[in-house]
Amino acid sequence: MAVKKLGVKQILKRCSSLGKRNSGEESGDQLPGDVPKGHFAVYVGEKRSRFIVPISMLSHPEFQSLLQMAEEEFGFGHDMGLTIPCEEIVFRSLTSALA
Repeated sequence: MAVKKLGVKQILKRCSSLGKRNSGEESGDQLPGDVPKGHFAVYVGEKRSRFIVPISMLSHPEFQSLLQMAEEEFGFGHDMGLTIPCEEIVFRSLTSALA
């Protein structure tokens, strides 16, 4: 099953560099300055290792499956970042194969 369009829009709004950058404004929804345009940050594995992922990954069914698992396990309506529930080595292998 593909990720719902609403889920993808939430991800892009909360995690991608298409949103607001840190510019000194006092808002809790600003993005970190180290996420390049066209990318978003995810946290993977038990240690929550941080990865910067290109938005183009969202079009791959395999990555969409990971997002669906993330939504089912953690949801998207929280402040702990987009967390992918898989082992770091599996995530690295998948993203390398899709790149």
